Amino acid sequence: MAQHGENVPAYRTVRVTQQDSPVARLADVDAWRARDAYPEIWFAGGPVFGVGREREEGGWQLHPYFSGTAPQDARDSMGSHFRKRAQEAERSGDRAAHGEWMRAAERMDWEAVDDMAVRGTRFRVIRADPFIRMGADGPEPPRPTDPDPSGSDPGREARDPTAGFVVDPVNGTGMSEGILKVELLRGGRKAGTVPADVHADSLRAVHTHPGGVLLPAAFMTAERVAGRWRPDSTVSAVTPQEARDGLAAQFRVWIPFHNELDEEERAAYEHAADLLEDDRTDELTVLGRHFRIVRVERLVRIGPDGPESPRPSDPDPQPPVMVQNEQLRAQGLLVDEDDESQDPELEAQARELAQILQQEAARRAERQTRRRGRRRGGGRSG
Repeated sequence: MAQHGENVPAYRTVRVTQQDSPVARLADVDAWRARDAYPEIWFAGGPVFGVGREREEGGWQLHPYFSGTAPQDARDSMGSHFRKRAQEAERSGDRAAHGEWMRAAERMDWEAVDDMAVRGTRFRVIRADPFIRMGADGPEPPRPTDPDPSGSDPGREARDPTAGFVVDPVNGTGMSEGILKVELLRGGRKAGTVPADVHADSLRAVHTHPGGVLLPAAFMTAERVAGRWRPDSTVSAVTPQEARDGLAAQFRVWIPFHNELDEEERAAYEHAADLLEDDRTDELTVLGRHFRIVRVERLVRIGPDGPESPRPSDPDPQPPVMVQNEQLRAQGLLVDEDDESQDPELEAQARELAQILQQEAARRAERQTRRRGRRRGGGRSG
């Protein structure tokens, strides 16, 4: 399916193809059903950022963890990748490659660079807009066909489906995803709902980057407050269970740390965390607060030169690491490691948080041991 006739640039094309695997066909059916149950499409907060490299065969291959909340998050990740490549070159004895990768990494420490070529390969900070579907009962929860591995040990990192994902509109998509892509590409931020510069950049992107690719779904937490759903500010969970684990950590660690809870309140949050971890529930109420695990779509816009980079209006509060280091030193806010003067109140808070984290680590280790024992004995792994 093409948006503007037959002879259009590849980046403006939306290709709908027959889905070969049964899983892909079921996922397309799920997506079509979601259009009826959750017909509205809302922006899910601000953009997210990741890193991609241009491939000789076409498209851009993504690095893991497409979840930066600001462009500098992705720049830091790019610099880290360059350092890793420098270490690999050093181990292999390639001094020239080591020098090139290190020079690129050091440049990232000082400059806000969104596009860089190193040893003949282009790397770019890539921008995506997150969306959620909304229905009469609120935001769309995870779908039955969303990958949601069960039985994994607590604390084990879930595989990131964007790691190695190729952003290329030439790749085919299912009917439901193709229609959604066309709908999202036509729209921008509404005037009056965002600052004027954000609105203007949004409209401009419809023309400068008219094509697009949907990334694998991500997941976040939303809370219903005063009758309105308020999404979490981050879109970082790669599976529904990872989002549940993040909410469980809020219940076990961060809410007790930031609030003075009595024993009954602590027990209520502990029970809610158990439901998230053991029953894998996607919605629950604890002490009058209502939470839901929410499915998130992420659209990368594409233009003649590839995927969209950060826009001028995107919030980017932190400078590169070495610039920030110099600014803090000039303001007298950076304390050397050998400076033993500490705020007693901050020390007490740090000790309290450390104790809570140690207790949580011990609990998770004990739970992991029990789960392994049940698997060896053939019992329910939860």
